[in-house]
Amino acid sequence: MNRIDKTFKNLASEGSKAFIPFITAGDPTLNITHSLILKLESAGADVIELGVPFSDPIADGPSIQKASLRALENNTSLKDIIGMVKNLRKDTQVPIVLMGYYNPVYKYGVERFVVDAVKSGVDGVIIADLPPEEASELTNPAKEHGLATIFLIAPTSTPDRVKLIAEASTGYIYCVSTTGVTGAREKVSDTLAPMVKLIREYTDKPISVGFGVSTPDQAKEVAKMADGVIIGSAIVNLIEKYKDDPEEILTSVEKFASSIANAIKR
Repeated sequence: MNRIDKTFKNLASEGSKAFIPFITAGDPTLNITHSLILKLESAGADVIELGVPFSDPIADGPSIQKASLRALENNTSLKDIIGMVKNLRKDTQVPIVLMGYYNPVYKYGVERFVVDAVKSGVDGVIIADLPPEEASELTNPAKEHGLATIFLIAPTSTPDRVKLIAEASTGYIYCVSTTGVTGAREKVSDTLAPMVKLIREYTDKPISVGFGVSTPDQAKEVAKMADGVIIGSAIVNLIEKYKDDPEEILTSVEKFASSIANAIKR
């Protein structure tokens, strides 16, 4: 049982839900990312998704695309990110999930990536453009070394595909709340509740909802349906707003994250 499994088990025993913030590693620098992770944990984050910057992030909207570009301009590499997580483990045991695309992992070497990630203290991975049917090159070594592999279920997924993805996912299932790319939305999709209900027909694994959740009220609404609430673009927007003021980045993100965590925990 890795840190993700332990976290969801503990939250379930308390009748609570997980707050899962997303930030892009290296935006605006890896040192600030390190500090942000510690601030997010102190603000109430239960799991942290850490974006691996990529030049063609097809599942992401403008906010995270720009964050990836800023990180790449700083020459942030997958190797650098794994090294940062290793350093982080001196200060925190919060579960960390790397989220990105298959190209950097393939270039790194899939099995080497799994081994190095686990040794550094990474708990899980989400590869947005890797369907479970084509993922054995990743899932086999991940299973052997204890790295959770989290797959995405979209609103357009058929019941058969929901079943397939639910069976393939470990750690938690990433439920995409709405069609399209990442980004803040004005309201929670009406299709979310029936989609979560459908997923629960096939699995008792934790279900976390992302894409579009951006306010405390939305987070509270989603927490009534799901086991975890993922918030990315709203946090990334704050980082962009204060990208030239590291102290303000930390202060504003911690304040916003606390408001989200409080809404979810209530």
